[in-house]
Formats: sequence, C-alpha cells, structure tokens
Amino acid sequence: MGVKILIADDEERWRRIVADFLRNEGYSVINAENGREAVNIVRQEPGIDLVILDIMMPVMDGVAACQAIREFSDVPILIVTAKSDEESEVLGFVCGADEYISKPLKFPIFMARVRALLKRSGAGKGKIEVNGIEIDPDAHTVKIDGNEINLTPREFELLLYIAQNKNVALSRQQILSSVWNFDYYGDARTVDTHIKNLRMKLGEKGSILKTVRGRGYKLEG
Repeated sequence: MGVKILIADDEERWRRIVADFLRNEGYSVINAENGREAVNIVRQEPGIDLVILDIMMPVMDGVAACQAIREFSDVPILIVTAKSDEESEVLGFVCGADEYISKPLKFPIFMARVRALLKRSGAGKGKIEVNGIEIDPDAHTVKIDGNEINLTPREFELLLYIAQNKNVALSRQQILSSVWNFDYYGDARTVDTHIKNLRMKLGEKGSILKTVRGRGYKLEG
C-alpha cells in the first residue's frame, strides 16, 4: 500500500497544487476543507501516514485540529501557514505538530520535510514482496526466492522507492529527488545506469523493472 497524506486547507487552489505535486511524487492524497473535517478523516480513515495542516482555517483552525488529533493519534503532523513570526511557530509545536513550514512554499524544501517526517515515522516500511523479490527496509536486505542478493546502498534505496510505488510510472527527476535527495544536480542518466545494474543483479526478476518511454521507469507486479 502506498503512503497516504491528508492535506487540510480552506484554499482549494493551494490544496490542488500541493496535491498534484505530492501525487507526482507517488503519494496518495486526501483533501479536507477545514480542521474539523481533517480530524474526522484521521479518526475514520485507516492508514493516514502524514497530516498537513494550515493554521488559518474556518470551523476549526489548524492548531485546534492538531490538538484534537493528538488526543487519539500520533500520526506525523506538518503545520503550514502564511504566518512566519516566531510566536506562530512556537504555537505550532506546542499543539503537538512535528514540523513547521511557512508559505509561500519552496517545494524542494517542503518535499524534504515531508520525506523526513515519513522516514522518521517509518511510513510504508513493512516488508515488500513483488514476484518473488522480498525487500526488507529494516534489515536493509533484498532476497530473491529466499536467497539474499548484494546491492549497494543506492541500489537498495532505488529498488525500495520504485517498489513502494509499484505500477506507478516514475520520471527520472522524481527518482533523483527521492533517492538522491532534492539537492542533487548531477546527470539524470545516472538513474539509467543504476537501473541497468539493478536488472543485472536481479537476474530473471529484473524484467519487472520496466522502461516507460518518455517518462522513466516503473516496477510491475
């Protein structure tokens, strides 16, 4: 199952922009128009991995929503606000938020915060099995039909990322941003080289790493 992110903001256009950006990174997105709706979704929807809350919302603001969610859930919460003063930042953390970022968003920094929160919480980190390939994020191992194969750390992270987004066509830039981190400025063809090496090491199973013409790569399973 993919990573599921809830966005709560009363500005529909802002929600759509952020949701599109997150979906392009392979995440599933749920939208809420106010804090109360966000609280209800977290309470009723299983498997929410991250909540992004705007502070200024009608019905229930982000701070109140954050406090309400903390009464029954430890899901990671990222507070987003147009306010940049220190008092607002402190308020965000006091209410139980894990991270705080101000508008207007710089998307590379925003995505770095999102990935850091997901990594810290272990979202989507159970064992992944695809066509006889078993990926264990905790043990950092890959097994094919029960036999462990040796991958470099980068090859492992690449395979894990593609497997977490199974059947999703990922661009080279998406892969670079997520596996090599957002500040990587090298040649995107390095992804091609690592995919080629992965296919060789996976042997017959390497055929599930498909090239998507004009896009990038996906793992079929």
